[in-house]
Amino acid sequence: MTPDITMLHVMWNRLLSVVEEQGQALIRAAFSPIVRECGDISAGIFDLRGRMLAQAVTGTPGHINTMAEAVKTLLTLFPVEAMEPGDIYVTNDPWIASGHLNDFLLLMPVFHEDHVIGFTSCTSHLVDLGGKGMGPEGTDIFDEGLRVPPCKLVNAGEINALLVDIVKANSREPIANEGDIYALIACCETGSARLSGMMAEFGLDHLDPLADHIIETSRRGTLAAIAEVPQGVYRNRLMVDGYENDIELFATLKVEAEGITLDFEGTSGCSRYGINVPLNYATAYSVFAMRCIIGPEIPNNAGSLDPFRVVGPEGCILNAVAPAPVAMRHTLGQMTPDLVFGCLHQALPDRVPAEGASAMYDLPLRNAPEVAREGGDVFAIEFVHNGGTGARPAKDGLSATAYPSGVLGSQVEISESVAPVLIKRRELRPDSGGAGRMRGGLGQHIEVESANGNPFLLFLSVERVKYPAMGRAGGQAGMPGRIRVGDGEDLPSKGEVRVEAGETLIFETPGGGGFGPPSERARDAVARDVEDRVVSAHVARASYGWGSE
Repeated sequence: MTPDITMLHVMWNRLLSVVEEQGQALIRAAFSPIVRECGDISAGIFDLRGRMLAQAVTGTPGHINTMAEAVKTLLTLFPVEAMEPGDIYVTNDPWIASGHLNDFLLLMPVFHEDHVIGFTSCTSHLVDLGGKGMGPEGTDIFDEGLRVPPCKLVNAGEINALLVDIVKANSREPIANEGDIYALIACCETGSARLSGMMAEFGLDHLDPLADHIIETSRRGTLAAIAEVPQGVYRNRLMVDGYENDIELFATLKVEAEGITLDFEGTSGCSRYGINVPLNYATAYSVFAMRCIIGPEIPNNAGSLDPFRVVGPEGCILNAVAPAPVAMRHTLGQMTPDLVFGCLHQALPDRVPAEGASAMYDLPLRNAPEVAREGGDVFAIEFVHNGGTGARPAKDGLSATAYPSGVLGSQVEISESVAPVLIKRRELRPDSGGAGRMRGGLGQHIEVESANGNPFLLFLSVERVKYPAMGRAGGQAGMPGRIRVGDGEDLPSKGEVRVEAGETLIFETPGGGGFGPPSERARDAVARDVEDRVVSAHVARASYGWGSE
């Protein structure tokens, strides 16, 4: 019996609950703080054709939208008819999974009544896989750690112990890696069990009617939303810090009735260092940006993703090909939403925010090499912090907010409990949000030092140090980011930094741009900013004319 429309919607909602429980299983079981505290994951359910039907709310666009394509690739490598109950497949290949080696992607067939009816999949970040690790210093993919080709992680319920041992043997954090692998397995198994249970409850023996309903409904809704965007061609250019040179990102957005195409033609070529971006990752964040403006209320699945296409010439920095180094691909990949917003603002000027900090301040820390040789603490941790978002046409920007990554900021107590560091200060950064009718969100000021008398290393790869987030429609730019050690000179945005015992690492995340002329900001809003100490009286007078009326 084919379910009626009401029952299809009931099952759709149930599927969303199933996949959210799947995602929470990963977070609860994970060992690494970046997973269990910050939510650097994805989880999804797929039909037999590899189409994503539902995703967990918790997760990053870089994981979720790359996973949506990775499952299709894995299904071309592993025939469904050869799969057995309990099988789980894995890869961290950057050009299949989510753009760099530290993300493991798993795929598990869901068996119901002795046949495969769909798949569960998930991705999460493993903190260290050896090599030069999380940092931009590698000059090819082989520098950056262990690469796992698509293979079986679990064979008919029996884990591939040799593979797990290899991962552990190539890591500075072997216990965390092993725990996170088991958490990923638990995520797949939870989704599989709950999906099979849902099938039994609703008396289903296959997902086809529900899958077709989800995909077609979402696709129609997305095409209707695209129809509200004026057709045409829109272009935007964005300058970013880069590493050895400044980098130009270029986008051409073509809006047609049947969909939207984004082309990176004109973008700078690849860097020698690990800030290059595989196209799958650049696509994930670019499409996410478009979906934030166009039909944002439509659930994210294969149907709502289908009308968007992203292309770029091979060898440009947003379409890096193997064996390019890509460890810090998020640095530029997370700038693509601002690149896209610059195009969309031309078509929808009242719906697109100003530029924001965008790229998260992911700060990998490790013990200095001599500490390990002398029997000291060996550790690898990633501090994740965020700047301010751009002001919106009718609202201020958000301060210290994870956009577009969705990866929450590292917590002070948790960070100090898992690594020998002391966080001396963490607060909002006054005056960092760009002035405007709507003010940009604020960045943060954070100070860190060694907690055990040993030096440590920082692997910098951040943005918005040279080129701040620009305002829109007359709004002013936000403050750029800033990194230094003690009273030393400001550091460049990329490179390895050694912090000696007793020294203080100081980093300030960027603020978002303002929207609209500052002269149009409501007087009571300026007074409230000054009272809350997010804007100083001096800047309020200079930017808003506050106190002169």
